[in-house]
Amino acid sequence: MGFPLPDSPHACVVSLPTWEAVIGYEESDPAVVGKMRSGYPRFFLHPITASYLEGLEGEHAGKGERLMAYSSLAAAQRAASFVRQRTGLSGRVIDSEVPLLAVPEGGYQAARDYWRHTGELISSRQAEDLQRGVVADCSQVAGFRCSLAQVMGVREQDAFFFESGMAAIFALYRAVTARRPGLKTLQLCFPYVDALKVQEHFGAGVDFVNSPRGDVLDESLSAIRQGVYAAVFCEVPSNPLLHTVNLPAVAEACRESRTPLLVDDTVCSHLNIDALSHADAVSTSLTKWVSGVGDVLAGAVRLNHSSPLAEELRRVFDDEVPDGSRLYPRDAEVLAANAADFELRVNECNNNGRAVAEFLHDHPAVAQVWYPSLIDRVEYEALQRPGAGFGGLMSFTLKLPERTPELYKAMRFSKGPSLGTDYSLLCPYALLAHYTEIPWANECGVATELLRLSVGREPVEDLLTRLDGALAVAEK
Repeated sequence: MGFPLPDSPHACVVSLPTWEAVIGYEESDPAVVGKMRSGYPRFFLHPITASYLEGLEGEHAGKGERLMAYSSLAAAQRAASFVRQRTGLSGRVIDSEVPLLAVPEGGYQAARDYWRHTGELISSRQAEDLQRGVVADCSQVAGFRCSLAQVMGVREQDAFFFESGMAAIFALYRAVTARRPGLKTLQLCFPYVDALKVQEHFGAGVDFVNSPRGDVLDESLSAIRQGVYAAVFCEVPSNPLLHTVNLPAVAEACRESRTPLLVDDTVCSHLNIDALSHADAVSTSLTKWVSGVGDVLAGAVRLNHSSPLAEELRRVFDDEVPDGSRLYPRDAEVLAANAADFELRVNECNNNGRAVAEFLHDHPAVAQVWYPSLIDRVEYEALQRPGAGFGGLMSFTLKLPERTPELYKAMRFSKGPSLGTDYSLLCPYALLAHYTEIPWANECGVATELLRLSVGREPVEDLLTRLDGALAVAEK
């Protein structure tokens, strides 16, 4: 079956093998959730972290209160404000060994939602060390920043590292909206769920343009030139529909009004596309292709040193991230080791991804495939590096969508969230990311039955054999 799943106690290993199991997970069915030992850390408290917090509740939580821990005192204070805004309940920020927020039971879900949306969390390695009374060795932080900046292809002073990909996006969001308070942001193309939630729940709101093409794109560009927005956000390509906006045109409009352009390049990675030369800053979830193992959360912000906003943004991030990294030292160490395979991982997944996408595109049971060589190819190739590929992520639907649950069950792949791992990962994207808003996702072109496949480094013949065998259940 190719590359093995990670065996680290800090790995996020999730198996939702059937359609019914996915629905059970979303509906918190004890028959499903009760069997889960771990989950994606922003959505599911890691057992080590949960155990650490439970140990603190007796010391810090009052009657009827629950605790959450955050990566900084400022994050805990922001979480308290978020809980109050969402529920009307006040929490207590506790400046402990890690910053804590004690909230009434009725505010606990909102405290968890802040953790999920912003990614300003503590890692399981940090929780483990705190439980054991181990003091982190911070002496290598500068060295990790230097080595990871090299991996990301930028100067050290232009690279900032965060405890998660969403924490990187949220830091950018706070930085750019503070410049123009009261103005909305603009989101181009259907984005990853929490990238949009951040813009909806914090600040002045967001205008979302699902399909920025033709006249719709022209209208957006005109609004950008007029300085209507605090910033413009987009993912290149987008997740899960792999659309690529006309980034050079957007960048030109942003430059005219000095509107920050923030791009996320997680889906295909900076080895395949150059988004940074067009953007003012680029965010990346290092959890994905850079790590490739599924045992560490991390994110990055890279600044475009040629941007007219570079010095302004660098001052903000030097203050936000004084040493250039908010990664817990043990997480940084693991990430740096995992990144040794980054270039090889991306190259192999490029080759496998294109072969799998072409196989699916030609298969009689498949209705549509979303992949950068098949969707918005001209726009993608305008950003593609010489000799690079189209990535390892794709989505597809069946001609007989009612057979999708049967196909999902038959697929012999790891089944769960995330992407960019050495092993292939399959998920029913709308169910996992948009279960409470499926009609809206459908309106945006994300079908309930859409399957997203992150192709790994297994032998391509093995991948195609597995797909061919499973797709037999979906044929007429």
